[in-house]
Amino acid sequence: MKNINWKLKFFTIWAGQAVSLITSGVLQMAIIWYLTNKTGSAMVLSMATLVGFLPQAIFGTLIGVWVDRWSRKLVMIGADIVIGLSGIVLVLISINVELPIWIIMLILFIRSIGTAFHSPALNAVTPLLVPEDQLIRCAGYSQSVQSGSYILSPAIAAFLYANWNLNTAILLDVLGAVIACTTVIFIAIPDQERNKEQENDSILKEAKDGYSVIKEHKGLLALMCVGSILAFIYMPVSALFPLMTMEYFGGTTTHASIVETVFAAGMLLGAVALGMWGGFKNRVVSIVGSLLLMGISLAIAGLLPTSGFTVFVISSGFMGLSSPFYNGVQTALIQEKIQPEYLGRVFGLFGSIISLAMPVGLIISGMLAEMIGVNTWFMISGFAIVGLALLSILVPSIRKLDS
Repeated sequence: MKNINWKLKFFTIWAGQAVSLITSGVLQMAIIWYLTNKTGSAMVLSMATLVGFLPQAIFGTLIGVWVDRWSRKLVMIGADIVIGLSGIVLVLISINVELPIWIIMLILFIRSIGTAFHSPALNAVTPLLVPEDQLIRCAGYSQSVQSGSYILSPAIAAFLYANWNLNTAILLDVLGAVIACTTVIFIAIPDQERNKEQENDSILKEAKDGYSVIKEHKGLLALMCVGSILAFIYMPVSALFPLMTMEYFGGTTTHASIVETVFAAGMLLGAVALGMWGGFKNRVVSIVGSLLLMGISLAIAGLLPTSGFTVFVISSGFMGLSSPFYNGVQTALIQEKIQPEYLGRVFGLFGSIISLAMPVGLIISGMLAEMIGVNTWFMISGFAIVGLALLSILVPSIRKLDS
């Protein structure tokens, strides 16, 4: 009965999250197309992307403190309500006037704050519901939902935006937030235990305690450093895929769409495999193996001649395939090894570091890609990630992390 109970709770919550992720992805794509049509400015699009990172990057650790202080169930419900209400406000404004750019940026910022609360709360809730030996499989299922949203969202957004307008995508996202909120409301989620000695501590003191907990787990601290370097190197590469396809291989937007779809399909396949198989018994092998596959695929893509587009598509699929085995396994290790009362702060800290590394990496990679060629940058990034995998093997604390 207990086994059925946790599955019912987990999959009910994630069914709601699946709908919300897809509808949020639809709105994100629709806003990008709206801003492109309205302004045609790369600077505006860059600002819209940056606004999405700022709350997590700047306030992630402090938000983690509140996630650990408050009921995580209420945090998730509150975040969904904020996201839904922001969409309603956007629709109401658009009925009366043409949407100003600054209003869109403000709404994106508010939505991003909601997401910055929701993500660590959801990751911190999972080990309160799921048996420890099932955490990696559940991480795989979670990655499947995210991967599926990457595939479905652009297609749905294209249909809605072409046949109706931005308001349709906004209202769909509001509906998604309501569904996600409802599934959480009807599931009993146990509250995390609070250390009574910390009840009167300041927010900064509790944030520092979260960092201290990570320092006690040297393997996780080293893995966090690896993750920040990976975010700096690899995450910005996804923004360069269209440039690689169209400038280096001489393709069209259709070819660029094929690459993105194959990459997302690879992610979905990897996530499903992780959910069904669970990865290697030693989780560090899964992490290092995913880094090697990611780096080798990226390096091969950079070494290809201009006639090698087909191989580039295949390499993109392997890059996507590798991703869940890194992200999913890392998430499960954190959920397993960190006490539940600190998980909000730890996930907030991880998210903050990665959110800071990504835009910095995006700026630097964009500059270097223009200077040395996007294909050369792909090759260098691939070899750097292979080096990161080898470094992970050599670090004793990471090697012993799953002992």
